[in-house]
This record gives sequence, C-alpha cells and structure tokens, in this order.
Amino acid sequence: MLLRVLSALILSLTLCLASLMPQQASAQGAAPAASSHLAQLLPDIAPADIVPGADAFGEIRADLPVAPVMGGGQQLGWVYITSDFVGTTGYSGKPIHTAVAVDQDARVLGVRLVKHSEPIVLIGIPNEKIQEMAAGYVGMDLKAEARAGGDAHELNIISGATVTVMVIDDSIVRSGLHVARALGLGGLGEAPAATADAGPAMAVNPDAAAAKDWPTLEGDGTVRRLLLDVATVNQTFETHADPRAREKPLTEAPDTTFIDMRVALVSHPGIGPALLGEAGWKNLQSWLKPGEQAIMVLGNGLYSFKGSGYVRGGIFDRIQLMQGDSSVRFRDRQHRRLNALAAEGAPKFTEMDLFKIPADAGFDPAKPFRLQLLVFRQVAAIDKAFTTYELDYQLPAKYLQEVPQAPAAAPAADAATAQPATAPAPAATGPAATAPTSAAPPEAVMSQAAATEADAQAQLWKRIWEAKTPQIAALLVMLGVLTLAFFFQDYLARSARAVAVFRYAFLTVTLVWLGWMMNAQLSVVNILALFNSLTTGFSWQAFLLDPLTFILWFAVAAALIFWGRGAYCGWLCPFGALQELTNHIARRLGVPQWRLPWGLHERLWPVKYMIFLGLFAVSLMSLDRAEHLAEVEPFKTAIILKFVREWPFVLYAAWLLVMGLFVERFYCRYLCPLGAGLAIPARIRMFDWLKRYRECGNPCQTCGVECMVQAIHPTGQINPNECLNCMHCQVLYHSKEKCPVVQRTLKRRETASASAASLDRILNHPNVKAKGELT
Repeated sequence: MLLRVLSALILSLTLCLASLMPQQASAQGAAPAASSHLAQLLPDIAPADIVPGADAFGEIRADLPVAPVMGGGQQLGWVYITSDFVGTTGYSGKPIHTAVAVDQDARVLGVRLVKHSEPIVLIGIPNEKIQEMAAGYVGMDLKAEARAGGDAHELNIISGATVTVMVIDDSIVRSGLHVARALGLGGLGEAPAATADAGPAMAVNPDAAAAKDWPTLEGDGTVRRLLLDVATVNQTFETHADPRAREKPLTEAPDTTFIDMRVALVSHPGIGPALLGEAGWKNLQSWLKPGEQAIMVLGNGLYSFKGSGYVRGGIFDRIQLMQGDSSVRFRDRQHRRLNALAAEGAPKFTEMDLFKIPADAGFDPAKPFRLQLLVFRQVAAIDKAFTTYELDYQLPAKYLQEVPQAPAAAPAADAATAQPATAPAPAATGPAATAPTSAAPPEAVMSQAAATEADAQAQLWKRIWEAKTPQIAALLVMLGVLTLAFFFQDYLARSARAVAVFRYAFLTVTLVWLGWMMNAQLSVVNILALFNSLTTGFSWQAFLLDPLTFILWFAVAAALIFWGRGAYCGWLCPFGALQELTNHIARRLGVPQWRLPWGLHERLWPVKYMIFLGLFAVSLMSLDRAEHLAEVEPFKTAIILKFVREWPFVLYAAWLLVMGLFVERFYCRYLCPLGAGLAIPARIRMFDWLKRYRECGNPCQTCGVECMVQAIHPTGQINPNECLNCMHCQVLYHSKEKCPVVQRTLKRRETASASAASLDRILNHPNVKAKGELT
C-alpha cells in the first residue's frame, strides 16, 4: 500500500512539472541574460572569494551576462562566468564554469572554479590544487594577451589534469578578451576599429593551383615545418621554472630528431588535391561540412604530436590551433588518419593525420594562424614539467586574392554582446563573413547557435559510440548471458554449484570490468536528472554521451518488466557486487553473520524509500543540491574514484562495507536510494519466475532463513521490491538435501518404485508364471 501511494505521488508531481514546461521555456527565451550561467551561479558565490575586499555584486546587465563587483560602495570591476562566452568543454563533454573578475584596465582581479563535471580527470587531485592553479591568473593583463594572441602568459599545467587545465586556460583567456572588448576595458574595445585600414581584405583564391612535388610545396611555404632536436629541447628545459626538469635531460645524441612536424591547410582547393590526391581530396570534401576547414599534420621523431590521451578522453591535448585570441582544441571526432601522400618526393612520416576546424570556431583561412605543440618531461612518478613550441602558418600570397572593402562591420563590443550564452563567440580577428552575425536578430543568432551545438553534440556521441564499440559489444554479451540465465534459471538452479560458480564469476566481472574499469555505475542522480530533463526540455544527447550507462538503463527498463529491480541490483551493480564478494570472503574467514529480527528488519527497509523521496523533493528545487546530497551513495568513492578521495568519503564507504561483512548487503537493504527508485516502477512487473510450494513458509522456513537480504516473509511470500534475484531460493526449491517438499516427493517416488519392483518380482515368480500358463 505504501509503495502504491509513493508511486502515485511521484507520478502526480511529474505530471504537474511537465505542465509547466512551456512557461519555463518561454521565460528562458525572453530573457537570455537572466537565464545565463552567471544568474544561476552568482547567488552561491561570496564576493570576497573572487576579489579580496569585495562585499557585494551589482545587478547583472541586461545586454551582457556580467555584473559589477563592489567593495566599500565603489565598483572594483566586473564578474562573469566563462561558459557564458565560450563553449569549450572538458573530458566530460560539459563546460567548466569558472568565475572571473576583471578591472577597468583589463586586468584579472580574481578567478574561481565554480562548477564542473570532471570527476575522472581529477582523480587524486585535491580541489584546492585546482583552485590554486586558477588563482594564478590573478594579475593577467588581457591587453598583452590580445597583442600576443592569448599566448602572453605562462601555462601552469597540473600533471594528471592536462586537458582540464587547458580548457580552463582557454576559457579564461578567450572569455576575458570578449568581455574586455564588449565593455571597452583597457581600450580593447577600440582595437578592431584601429586596424580597419591596416590593408586590403584578403580571401582565399579557390582557383590557385599548388605544385605537385614535395620540395616545391615546402619551398614556397605551402607546407610549413617545425624541427626540434634533442639539444634544443634540453636547452629549453634548462630554464624551466621547475628545477626537476633540468635534472632529467634527454640522453639521446644532441642532434637526434625530437620532433619533425609539418603542417598544411589542405582544405584549400589547390593544396588538398596536390597533397592528398584526387581520391583523398574527394574523401576530405565529403567529410567537411560548409564552413569547415582542415589542416594536415605530419610527424617524425622521438615525440608524438598526438600522444595517447585522446584514446581515453577524446581530446588531443598536445596540439591546439590558435588564431588571434581564438583557439581550437581538436577532439577525436575532428580527426582522421592519412594513409599516404600524393606529392612527388614526399618523405616517410610515422604520423600522418587530418584535423577538422569547426565552422563556428571563427577561423579565417586567409589569415595567419599557429599550431602550438605541448611538450612534457617526466620529473617524478606522477609529475610532469611542460613547455610549448609554436609553428606559424600563413597561406602564401599566390593562394590569396584581394576582395573589395565591405561596409564597416559592427563594433567588436556589439559582436561579443550578441553571442548566445551557450555558444562560443567568433574571434575579433575572424573572417569578414562573421560580421553579419552581430546584425542578425538575437533570436536568429541563438537559433543558429543552438542548431550548431546540437549538431556538434550529435557528432560527439556518435564518435564516442564508435570509439567504444569493443566495450559496447562486451556489455551486450554480458547482458545476453544474464538474460539467458534468467530465462533458463529453472534448469540452472538444479545445480547449486553451477549457480554459485556462475554468480560469483559474474559479480567479479561486474565489479572489476563494469565498475572499476568502465565506471558504468548507475546512480540515483541519473533518475533525478531524467525527471529534471522532462521538465526543462528533454534531449537524448546528454544521455547518449555515455554509451555503457545508456545501454544499462535500457536493460534495466526492460528488466523491470520481466524480473523487477533484482536484475540490476543483484547482478549488475558494481557496489552491490563489492558488498557480496567481500561478505563471501568474510564468511570463509569465519566472520559471524548477524540476522536482524524480522520486526526490526521490516521497519528498516523503508528508510531507503524515504531517502529517495527526500532527494527527489530536493531535486525539484535544485538538481545541483540533490546531486551533492546523493553522496549518500558511496558509488563515486568506491567505484568511480576507487577510494582515492577525501577521507570522510572513504571512511563512509569503508563503514558501509564493514557493516556488510556482518549484515550481508547492508547498504542495499536499508539505505540505497537507487534501489528504492527502481523498486517503485518495478511494481509493473508482468511475470513471476520464482517457483514456490504451498508448504513454503508453513511449516518450512528454509528459504526465508537463508535469503541473504531477508526478502522472504515469514509466511513464505517473496517481496519483489526487496528480492535481488540471486536464484538461491530456486536452488533450494530443487534441493534434495534441504527442501522437505522435494524430500517427501523423492521418498514417495522411492516407495512407489519399491512397491512396483516388489510387485514385478511377484508377477515374474516362476510359480506365478506357471499358474498363469495353466490358467
């Protein structure tokens, strides 16, 4: 009865919230500045945490998501959130929200990391270390960054979080330049106008042809080169700020090639065919969408410009393309390998790759750009020292043509102001084709940006699924094996040993591979996020970014209809597997097992439903707050982060596991909100696969006594909301040693068989036969 009431309550709340969706959507569309990340995050930020001495924030501007920073009644500067101006994302595929304050002279007053979704990247790295790195940007001169194209500062890389740090750096610099130009800080707003008469506007000449041989292509600048030998790299690290970098020089001969890197803009209609061949050029054209460009990067030597980080996180963290104050960080979906070069006399390269530049990156192929190479040196077991080198590239004059001067474009301030909160704004040095964007209606700009973002997300999840094909196949095999075991459990359960071997082997795979290696641990946060997305605009994109979790949820949905929540909780939950395996080891070591009295047990298992309802209620007001409270789940600590975390979280997870040594599946029984969230819809279960005898529970109590989670009532009834489908009661159902019903049946059969044998002996006796014959 209680579960039916809870189900009705949740359904009613969901329908009520769903009815509010149109009003919320229209409100967001009416006031972009009011719905910015700044508006959402500013109430939770203390002014003094951003700028020392600040005591208040002013009102957020209506035309730009920035707010005054006040101190002692006077304005100290402006504060903003980087994700309102740039769309750079980290490993998680989500923006890293960083609060930045700048003064009137375009200097950074303060930086603070506010919100991010990078738990895997930051394993073992304290949050204080990341905040300390962010605070290092205080004092950065955005005017100098504008003159140097965003490369006037020292990049402080944290080993183990390379991509995250680079994303934060890129976001701070680019968003800072946008804000400074939009507000005219430090005179930056006048820079575009001052350069308006610097010379004739140039555009790509599509009719220009390139040479067919490699020496000419390199000689005329079509292909540019960066050559570093061991001596040069050692010399660079001699002056590194980290003294440990000087102590571990490369030991190869000084003239050994460290890296020989070449770059060419192969999206040019003349250069592409010359380097790639006609077939390669056609393939490139089919890959590129309108407005996109591509570069070719080749490499030889000791050092790889690709590395291996992109395999794990999908981001090439050793190279980035920079033009003016814009930068492009390449992801795996923007990458293709190149098999061969068509130019005559081209040397052999160990690495040959193509990288796509998105159309919304603000990249102008007619203007100079540079490819920045990140080089690291191992200085300790987990620490690295970093430095950068740059390869400058400019299309030779023969590939360019002068275009008539267009009417003066809107000031940079207007262009920056017109950018939507969720899309990166074009760079001030971008192509003239981006100028009309600032003149377009805000609704059109936002619609175009949303379409571009949606397309980028679609490409992202497709690439992620392609990259994880082996893992997806392995998970499908795993689910298929479990499904067959459930469908044929009546045959499997006839052997207690077979069930035990299968169960512990499967749970080991669940813990080690699915949990610790693949991090495919479902969470109550997934349920809360689903309800939240239904009320704020549902999108499949966010759920498709993690293919294993997506497949697991679909499998769970199907399992709820067939078997209830036990299919996941009993077999596919890594933390549940960890509890059961450690308890099994404890039993083998003689650890005593505590069986709670039925009355106490019956009053404790509803606690998890109360926790779930509490989290659900909080999520209606604030999903972020509910996610923090969801730390009642030890999953992130024990499975995702493998206990590499702050001591209170580790102590809590360890306490739950210790309790599980004495009370099997203690957390699952009484505290797990995910189990409660799955048990409520599991009431729709259409099949009952567990076989019972009329005698179960009266008088026999064997199954109830041996049930590991006490899911069987004293009356013999199995509670499907608590059952983990471990099959143990089915093993007992067939047990000749423990089940009285089976024993009586076998005894009757033995008696009947003995009687039949005795009768057969009598009928086959010679005297009986002889008498029968006489008769």
